[in-house]
Amino acid sequence: MPHRKRFLIHLAIILPLLLLTLAWPGAAPAELVSHADARPLMGTLVTVTAEGSRRDVLEQGANAAYREMSRLSDMMNHYNPDSVVSAINRQAGVRPVTVPRELMEVLVMAQRVSERTDGAFDITVGAFKGWRFNPENPAMPSAQEISRALPLVNYRHVILNQKNRTVLLKQPGMRIDLGGIAKLYILNAGMQVLKQHGIKQAMLNGGGDVTVMGTHQGRPWRIGIRHPRREGELLATVELTRGWVVTSGDYERYFIRNGRRYHHILDPRTGYPADGPQQVTLVGNDLSHLNGFSSAIMVLGAEKGRGLLNRLAGVEGLIVAPDGRVWATLGMPHRFKFLDSGR
Repeated sequence: MPHRKRFLIHLAIILPLLLLTLAWPGAAPAELVSHADARPLMGTLVTVTAEGSRRDVLEQGANAAYREMSRLSDMMNHYNPDSVVSAINRQAGVRPVTVPRELMEVLVMAQRVSERTDGAFDITVGAFKGWRFNPENPAMPSAQEISRALPLVNYRHVILNQKNRTVLLKQPGMRIDLGGIAKLYILNAGMQVLKQHGIKQAMLNGGGDVTVMGTHQGRPWRIGIRHPRREGELLATVELTRGWVVTSGDYERYFIRNGRRYHHILDPRTGYPADGPQQVTLVGNDLSHLNGFSSAIMVLGAEKGRGLLNRLAGVEGLIVAPDGRVWATLGMPHRFKFLDSGR
């Protein structure tokens, strides 16, 4: 559970975007009803907005979606000592651990992203245990602690046996942290539950990562992309009837020390926060082409990130460089509306 102040900050960020979608004008059928809910989950605030003809179906679907997302979050949360991920970490260098199908799917996805990014994305950054990005009570490991942890960070030492569904961390002391890849998988699972309840129009928002299906009051869903340096302002908006808007940035969880910003996206090569863009936003329909890559681009930097983004099939995106300049793929002007006040 996040701290109360952080929860209120998330609420202040999410509610305007939620109201933005709810206030979208359009000629909706008279019988259309809407259900919106927001609950703390995965260290952030997850909102479910659904539309249909029966309010009871929408409420039941949303409740079922939250139950499924909570189940998966409990399974994959390394802070939870009873989670499967914690069991894997405890058995590092000792024995393989049998895992559920869903967790194996996430681990395979993480492995593929690591391979495509030459390790810029690496779930074994969990070995860097001394970081705490709560601005009210921050903490950072010593240089000696980071130096000792560096040999334990190597995605190639996560041994997956997909046939037997087992996972082994080769070295004692290794730890995996799925924070950079599990959330989208979990949001997608929530969306699948909504579909199983017959819901065809919905939006899920998990701390700025958004997936939608169908329309909103007869029009595409409109999603706001926050400005990385101007709190309360939007950089751009995008309209979708299907797919994802995924964002990584240095402003979500961070603290300032001696004039330097320390944020939660760690560079596996150094053990310190990535010294890359302020923000990366990706848009696309296929989760496997998006998940993990925005974090990887934060590590790779703006120049290499542009090259990677141009190679991702079916993905458009934008990168806000350290100096605030915005670069976008060629298709972005057709999907995004940049706001003058946000550039």
